[in-house]
Amino acid sequence: QRFATEGALLGSVLRHGLCDDLTIVSEDAGQFDILLHALCWVHTERLIHKMLPLNETHRQEIAQIRDQIWRFYAQLKRYKSKPDKSQQKILRHRFDEIFTQKTSYATLNQTLKRIHNNKAELLVVLDRPEIPLHTNGSETDIRDFVKKRKISGGTRSDEGRRCRDTFASLKKTCRKLDISFWHYLTDRLGIGEQTIAPLPDIITERAALATGF
Repeated sequence: QRFATEGALLGSVLRHGLCDDLTIVSEDAGQFDILLHALCWVHTERLIHKMLPLNETHRQEIAQIRDQIWRFYAQLKRYKSKPDKSQQKILRHRFDEIFTQKTSYATLNQTLKRIHNNKAELLVVLDRPEIPLHTNGSETDIRDFVKKRKISGGTRSDEGRRCRDTFASLKKTCRKLDISFWHYLTDRLGIGEQTIAPLPDIITERAALATGF
């Protein structure tokens, strides 16, 4: 039922032209390989970080590769903040230099090749600089939900589940908008002066300011 609901919601969004260029950023989980798919750089680097060197030479090579990756990541961040199409070719070439190099560590070479095969998904940001380079934000969101679920030990009814999920979503939305959740609740309960606009209106206004539309 959940899969059908999610599919119907996504289909409705696309059918009504609300997000024709919707992009999914993931850590390479198969269920997220839909629409325009981009990969998380933090999870990608972790493939190198978790490797166990067999000798000192391997350790140095891993450290060197990681340094190159983070330097390249910094270049992508600068590109995101100030996109420049003239830099795209340079960045694509640098990506190739990093992930096609050969080391004395066969396992490292295989991992580099695997990452290079994902070049298109890792460099989506060059054409879509508004997307994030990592999934840390969404992971934080879901982590808060999981904590609440563990503390409450589950709900006794569908209504309870919806109530829990709704309040968790409202709390996270208020935090992202830099609005006190307590003030939001008292505002909605009619306590004191009602000064907080509907959250959808605030989101729309800030999105317009951010995009210039």
